[in-house]
Amino acid sequence: MEEQNNENAINIELSEEMAEGTYSNLAIITHSNSEFVIDFIRVVPGVPKAKVKSRIILTPEHAKRLVRAMEDNIEKFEAVNGRIKIQDEPGFPMNFGGPTAQA
Repeated sequence: MEEQNNENAINIELSEEMAEGTYSNLAIITHSNSEFVIDFIRVVPGVPKAKVKSRIILTPEHAKRLVRAMEDNIEKFEAVNGRIKIQDEPGFPMNFGGPTAQA
């Protein structure tokens, strides 16, 4: 049985740079009839233009698999850490709390 698991395993390399990850506080999802596109964006207070930090393109089947995997992981997270509270959707521009800084 162990040999069978090893045969189905995928060897994945993770570079040091990629292992650091990329922070995103906004995702925009679009789709066509053949693909889903997810743009991960970082919005920073005081910076007039947000930047797309990463883009992934998925087939519809893989998009649905991603949703299922996220739901499964959120369920496991909440079982250990409690329910994730979602505030009302932020407006644009995003409010980072507190007054705008002035120099």
